Amino acid sequence: MNRQTIFDWVKKQYGTDPEYPWRDHNAVLRHDDNQKWYGVILEIGMDKLGLTDRDLVDVLNVKCDPNLIGLLRTKPGFHPAYHMNKEKWISVRLDGSVPVEEIENLIAQSFELTKAKKKKCVQKSY
Repeated sequence: MNRQTIFDWVKKQYGTDPEYPWRDHNAVLRHDDNQKWYGVILEIGMDKLGLTDRDLVDVLNVKCDPNLIGLLRTKPGFHPAYHMNKEKWISVRLDGSVPVEEIENLIAQSFELTKAKKKKCVQKSY
């Protein structure tokens, strides 16, 4: 799965267009209502992920259940979140090492984890 495939998928699923806040190739996926990020696609050197290769690779950072992060990091294509909270976010290489369905599921989970919280309606008793 590459960045354009992700952009097409999130547009269809959530109506999201990528934003480019740094005016470069890096993009943010953001909720319209609360402006929270649910994904960030960054082009970084593979050495930033702890790999020996210095070639550039796209990664997707998504928010994730902390209990799942430990398991995912044992699998190929997953790394500690680059420039994000490593306890709640994970980086996914977009080089074909992670199946499309798994990436889509992680984006959906991140979308849910970052959506606006519903306010509880409190009834007053008189």
